[in-house]
Amino acid sequence: MQAKLTYLLVDIGAFLVPFLFSFHPKINFYKVWKSYLPANLFVTLVFLIWDIYYTKIGVWGFNDKYILGIKLFNLPVEEVLFFICIPYSSIFTYYCFKLFYPKVQTYSFGLVSAILVAILVFVGFFSLSKLYTSVTFILLAILIVYLAFVKKKEWLSNFYLMFLIILLPFFIVNGILTGTGLSEPVVWYNNSENLGFRILTIPIEDIFYGMLLLLLNTFLFESFRKKNA
Repeated sequence: MQAKLTYLLVDIGAFLVPFLFSFHPKINFYKVWKSYLPANLFVTLVFLIWDIYYTKIGVWGFNDKYILGIKLFNLPVEEVLFFICIPYSSIFTYYCFKLFYPKVQTYSFGLVSAILVAILVFVGFFSLSKLYTSVTFILLAILIVYLAFVKKKEWLSNFYLMFLIILLPFFIVNGILTGTGLSEPVVWYNNSENLGFRILTIPIEDIFYGMLLLLLNTFLFESFRKKNA
């Protein structure tokens, strides 16, 4: 039974501390839930549809050994919670970063964005036969172009720094889910649909998939905050 709690404990572990600190009087993240919750709900629905389809066609899947067995549209309930818990902790970090270091957003983000887009487009279009790689890289490139060069969102500087900060917990969480320290992975991948390059047990695509997930959450969160101001 303990093994079956693995994925659920990863979700709770990522979520619990940020949730508790959301009520700290110097942070008060709970006061912007009205902006965060609809943003996360929309992104969660989009990623769940993507997840359901990729699970169905075998791009990735889940090890019954490490999940409770409760499923929604053939997805483990833990996978659904992943899209709620991980963005919450990440956007909480982003919010705190902006709160305590507001001047970071004045720094230039254009060069970083341009380099990222160039890499993403190059790899994405040269990997069109690999669904996980191509779709993730191209979608992320499109979103960065829109935010950096069309909308010129200055908060991208905060986002990039936040993403660097959360890479350590990201590697811990994704490492566990992809099998680091376990006899088998919690989430398995069809290597014919990715580049086959891994950092420990983590497919390189997971980094950019995570960035896409969090960047879309951040964009909508900021949009709703502006609307609710």
